Amino acid sequence: MSLFCLGIVSCSSHKKIISSANPGVSNSEARRNNEALQKQRHDAIANYPTYTTLQYIDKFKTIAIQEMNLYGIPASITLAQGLFESGNGNGELARVANNHFGIKCTSDWKGKSYYKDDDQVNDCFRVYDRAEDSFRDHSEFLKRKRYARLFELDKNDYIGWANGLKDAGYATNPKYPQLLIGVIQKYNLDQYDRPEGTVQKIKREDRVLTQINQNIGKAIKDSLVNATPTDKTYTIKQGDTLYSISKRFGLTVDELKALNNMADNTIKIGQKLVVAK
Repeated sequence: MSLFCLGIVSCSSHKKIISSANPGVSNSEARRNNEALQKQRHDAIANYPTYTTLQYIDKFKTIAIQEMNLYGIPASITLAQGLFESGNGNGELARVANNHFGIKCTSDWKGKSYYKDDDQVNDCFRVYDRAEDSFRDHSEFLKRKRYARLFELDKNDYIGWANGLKDAGYATNPKYPQLLIGVIQKYNLDQYDRPEGTVQKIKREDRVLTQINQNIGKAIKDSLVNATPTDKTYTIKQGDTLYSISKRFGLTVDELKALNNMADNTIKIGQKLVVAK
């Protein structure tokens, strides 16, 4: 995927939010599923508008502000990530699946699915009834332990959030914070961020962090972490990336590289990687 592609096609600055829950689906099954979904949504897809960057911001700023007020994620961050992941809302997943953040299926996902090549062939992506549902799911995804400390930031601290997302392993691109910050500043997205008083901040933190703590040990069933092999190694196969391997074994990319004394992200088929301490 390209490092930066805003306004033309759907793109990612990271590899991607959640591992697919259906890695074994055949090409014919994926095609039939997608054709049925496209037929079912024919009118909506046919009438789907083409957004410019400013039109996308105007369309989704309200829902981004609502999510900020509920959870404390800066609206500017949500909008910038939506712009990146959906290509201004013009990407295939946004048009067909109302999926603006590239969120993939999980083992407990009960909704419709759409298949598209990403980390693997025929990766399974969630389908939403409305684009707004995708924004809510994005907020819910961030309510997990690895991102918990970000919710202690002020809800208008977009610089802290941009850097914190990278540090928490959300993105593999080392320039991801700068890309988000650059878009936020170019389009003045921070105008939608709102400060909060001390009491408001404490109440929001308590509420969200309590929800995060309740999720810990509950198994967010994202079919993300495989059992660690007995020899603590994994042999790289066709289509693997450092990101997909790290997520498979519950690591960050930096942790995986440290375990294997890697200076860069170069890997090759047949190479063995240590995947546990």
